Amino acid sequence: MKVIRRVSSSLRAKLLLLFIVLTSIPLLVVGIVSYQKSYDSVSSHSKATSMLQADLLARNIDILFDDTERLLELSKNPAVIHFLFSQSETYQEAKEILQTFSLYRDTYKYENVINISFINLYGKGISERRGVFQSNLNPLRNPHFLQLTQTPDLALKIPPALNSEYDRIDGFTYGNRGVISIMAAVRQRITHEVIGFMVIDLDDSFIKEFCAKVTIGKTGFFYILDQYGNPIYVPTVNSRDRERIAENDFSDHEGLPRDSYVLQTGGSPQFIVYTSSASTGWKVVGMAPLEEIVAEASRIRQLIIVSVILSAVFVITLNFFLTQKLTRPIQLLQHKMRLTASGYLEAKFKAGGTDEIADLGQSFNIMVEKIKQLLEQSILEQKQLQKAELRTLQAQINPHFLYNTLDSIVWMAEAGKNDNVIQLVKSLSRFFRLSLNKGRDWVLIQTELDHAESYLEIQKIRYRDILDYRIEVGPELRQYPILKMTLQPLIENALYHGIKNKRGKGLITIRSYAEGDAAVILTVTDNGIGIPSERLARLRADLELPIEAEESEAKENGFGLQNVHQRLKLYFGAPYGVTLESTAGEGTQIHVRIPMNKESRT
Repeated sequence: MKVIRRVSSSLRAKLLLLFIVLTSIPLLVVGIVSYQKSYDSVSSHSKATSMLQADLLARNIDILFDDTERLLELSKNPAVIHFLFSQSETYQEAKEILQTFSLYRDTYKYENVINISFINLYGKGISERRGVFQSNLNPLRNPHFLQLTQTPDLALKIPPALNSEYDRIDGFTYGNRGVISIMAAVRQRITHEVIGFMVIDLDDSFIKEFCAKVTIGKTGFFYILDQYGNPIYVPTVNSRDRERIAENDFSDHEGLPRDSYVLQTGGSPQFIVYTSSASTGWKVVGMAPLEEIVAEASRIRQLIIVSVILSAVFVITLNFFLTQKLTRPIQLLQHKMRLTASGYLEAKFKAGGTDEIADLGQSFNIMVEKIKQLLEQSILEQKQLQKAELRTLQAQINPHFLYNTLDSIVWMAEAGKNDNVIQLVKSLSRFFRLSLNKGRDWVLIQTELDHAESYLEIQKIRYRDILDYRIEVGPELRQYPILKMTLQPLIENALYHGIKNKRGKGLITIRSYAEGDAAVILTVTDNGIGIPSERLARLRADLELPIEAEESEAKENGFGLQNVHQRLKLYFGAPYGVTLESTAGEGTQIHVRIPMNKESRT
């Protein structure tokens, strides 16, 4: 009884029993190792087979070009050399050359060759399709011919992408037919001077036939790229496969003539194998879903998995009964912890027994209760702190303005300007009545505009010669709520830092527009001296500083921009606040972004 009681009350004893029972672990390790070895072996074999298929396709292309290049022996024919070197020819010479063309065709059975042509440096030429002709174009303007004059030992293979109609030296076109050309220089026997060029045109359909005969996987395909990465042949594939071809840029495999790798795309991984043609430098690329290449390995994996599962059934069944009593409380505690982590603090753990899990559950319940108390206290303190900060920010805005306005009233009264005194006192009274707003922090945009207009009227009386203003806000936007004292600090900033420092009369304009259904944008624009770019960048950075960090900067620029921006961020969050645009010598524009919400706030 003591042994049973000790095991039932000790988590350590339960774990020891569990590890003894878990004899299935060695079995799983053996299965995984067997699977990995067999998978690597079979998949390597499949990839090697795919590489051999690509090599076979490239070899077939090389053989065809090597066989076709036998026709280049025609460039050594005396009749051809004489035809290109002489300025005149006879019918008999031309006939002899064309008969030589036919003899080579009958001997070597060139089914893909659609035309053989010669042309000298002066545009005189002969071809199978056109006979003797005189080209209107200077052959040396052809970039391929120009290259051959510099490296006459080369035999160029020109793919369709680089084989323009200009390259048809005899003027004969093939319509929509794809043409691959083999070009070589013809040299004089003794001096080895280049006297002309030979062009062999091939129908590119042979590439399609070669690619169709070689397969990769079940649904894979081969395509051909030239040495510059331009497609020579791409089979008819769906749009997703075309995107994969475009994504496959070989940038990580430069300098490797042949390789294989896996292309990770938005869909299933693709196995890529490529090799280079020794004769042309073209890339033969095979693409197929990776799952098809390793299909045999996947079948072996399934067989191993089934074997391991069947072998482990007995152990798993035994584990289930022995560990249920242990794992059930742990799972319940885990569930409660996840609920608490998601924000639900009412989760409680209930478990019987006297072991470590029950003790852990009790500690968890105590911890959750303390977290709730701390959160409630923190939220309350944060709200009080925010309200205190807002009150402080508002208190920073008003005093200096009141002092200046009272000074203006005094000197106007002394000067006998009674009408101005009356108007200024009325505007000041209206300004502070709207500022107080019965202690509420929220007003309608209409009320905020009235408050701003009162301020502007006061300043217009004080600065009659340098200030004018316009308010252009549509009635449909005036019914949305806004924090009070939002516009006045911005207007004050525009007046004292923009307009007062310029010559001539200044203009302050207030406009607004809706940003979809999400936000209302209010702008305060002045035509003052503007802000230099370096200063503007510093002001924008200062807007994001904490309230304490702004104090020294605010002494220089006033509290307006920073205070308004911080107040809006405190209430609405980071997407809202103040943004600043300015051009030195032209003016400044301040944007205020607030949410479009007609619900009343207190």
